[in-house]
Amino acid sequence: MGCDGGTIPKRHELVKGPKKVEQVDKNAELAAKWKYCALSQERLRRPIVSCDLGRLFNKDAIIEYLLDKTAERPNTETVTHIRGIKDIKELSLTDNPEWEGERRNAKGDRYEDINCGLFICPVVGLEMNGKHRFCYLQTCGCVFSERALKEVKTEICHKCGDPFKHENIVFLNGSKEEGEKLREKMEAKRASAKTKKSKKSKEAETVSTPAVLAPDVAGPSTTSSSAEDTKSEDTKSSTKRSFQKMEERSEVFKSLFTTHSSAKRTKDQTSNWVTHTPYHF
Repeated sequence: MGCDGGTIPKRHELVKGPKKVEQVDKNAELAAKWKYCALSQERLRRPIVSCDLGRLFNKDAIIEYLLDKTAERPNTETVTHIRGIKDIKELSLTDNPEWEGERRNAKGDRYEDINCGLFICPVVGLEMNGKHRFCYLQTCGCVFSERALKEVKTEICHKCGDPFKHENIVFLNGSKEEGEKLREKMEAKRASAKTKKSKKSKEAETVSTPAVLAPDVAGPSTTSSSAEDTKSEDTKSSTKRSFQKMEERSEVFKSLFTTHSSAKRTKDQTSNWVTHTPYHF
C-alpha cells in the first residue's frame, strides 16, 4: 500500500537514521535547581537551608528526612551526607521585589519572564536564577553573588557585619568539579573535628582519674580521717537529749512520744510470740 497517485517518497522517509539525543531544556534545569527543593522537589519556601555541598533544601523536608530515614523518598542520594541539623545552615536571603508569585500571568495577556529569580544579591542586585554564581557564608548564612565579593573585597559580611574567612565561602549549585572539591573539604573538616574530640576526651579522662598515693603517705591521712569521724559521732551523740528529760516541756508534749511511761506496756499486755512489729498483741 502507498506510493500511489504519483507520490515520490524521500530518503529520510524510507531509511531510519540514528535517534537524536534528547537535550534538557536549560531554563527548566536552572529552574529545578534554583526554585525547587533538591530533596522534595517542592517550591522553595522559607526557611531555606543549604548543606556543605551548596544544595538548596526546604528545612521541613530535611527535618522529616532526619526523623525517618527508612521511609522511601525520591532523590535521597542528595542528602546522604547530612547526618544532623548541624550539617546544614539556614540561609539569610534577600527577596526579589519583581517576583509577583507563581500565578502572576494567569490571563496570559502579558510577557512572563521565566528566568525571574525568587531572590537577589543585596549588594549588586543580580537575580539568583542560575545565570550568575552565588555563594553563602557558613558563619552567618548570608547569600551574595560572586561579583559582589570580587568588587567589594572585605573580610566582613556585607549584610550583617560578621567577620568571615575565605574558607567559609560555599558556592551554591556549583559544577561537578566544584562539588567534588566541596566534598573533599567537608570530609577533611569532619576528620579534624573527630581528632579534636578524641583528644578532648583523653584529656578529660586523665583529669578525672586521681593520682595514687604511696602507702606510707596515705596511711596517716586515713587514720586521721577515721579518728575525726569517730569524734564527730561522739559529739553528735552527746548533744542528743531525750524529750522526757527536758523540764521545760509539758507532760502533754512528752506523751506524744513512745519513750513516755504511758506508752510502755505491762507484762500482761505483751504477747508470748515474736512478730514483725513488737507492738502487735
